[in-house]
Amino acid sequence: MRHKMALPGVAAALLIGVALVLPGTPAGAATATIRAVGAENEYANVIAQIGGRYVSVTAIESNPNTDPHSFEASPSVARTVSAAQVVVQNGVGYDTYMSTIEAASPRSSRKVIDVQHLLDLPDSTSNPHLWYREDTMPAVAKALVSDFAAIQPGHRAYFAANAAKFDASLRPWYAALKAFAARYPHTPVATTEPVGDYMLEAAGTNDLTPFPLQDDIMNGVDPAPQAISLEESLLVKHLVKALVYNEQVTDPLTATFLADAKHAGVPVVGVYETMPTPGYNYQSWMLAEIDALRKAVTGKVSTQKL
Repeated sequence: MRHKMALPGVAAALLIGVALVLPGTPAGAATATIRAVGAENEYANVIAQIGGRYVSVTAIESNPNTDPHSFEASPSVARTVSAAQVVVQNGVGYDTYMSTIEAASPRSSRKVIDVQHLLDLPDSTSNPHLWYREDTMPAVAKALVSDFAAIQPGHRAYFAANAAKFDASLRPWYAALKAFAARYPHTPVATTEPVGDYMLEAAGTNDLTPFPLQDDIMNGVDPAPQAISLEESLLVKHLVKALVYNEQVTDPLTATFLADAKHAGVPVVGVYETMPTPGYNYQSWMLAEIDALRKAVTGKVSTQKL
């Protein structure tokens, strides 16, 4: 949604402006390292995996307890983005503040990977949560190799090797999606928002929640009463095997759906807009999400918090 759980300004700046420290990404990196920014921490995580010891990366949005749609950039965030040599941002209207900052501090040498444009998606793309798509991060990794190598040509082989390793590490996730689709085809599910919809589609599920309802909740618009009634009936009448619930949004309506699911014994699968930390990289996060869906369908186990 667009308007939930705002943090006090100072605390928010500390939480979302903090550098993402990962193996191969030393804090206080030397000036020889490439300065990179990921608008969301899942992109920052992939940047770190591809760039390794030659890149210092900062995640702008990394707090799983806030709604990314309502994010407002602080002056410190603007300085961080302005100083970056390589930027990865989602696009599709999700993190427009990045483009605003970049336009206000133009630099011809800055390399910006806008994932929407990278995937050749139109502005009308209805679901902006692109990191749940199977093709997103391999495309990002490939683009990062090109941009990093343009800055440090001598390390192209290093970046390419990291990207190949990253691509290979995604295979268990792909296999898990295919296995779910084969073993539990057309599993009926309900959702509160389209956060995990790309994953659900790849897993072969049948999302019975009308998309207009998901879209209204995502955008902070009151859904039609008929759509709300339909969602409630899916839960209370046990017409779905799981409720896929956006853990980063809390409002009375979604809380009602959550209560309906729990009262009816429908397991809940929590999904996120920023990668839960610590303990996860992008690959393990995606695997954890499909595993939570499998546990919900096969054992009626809820996994709200990763």
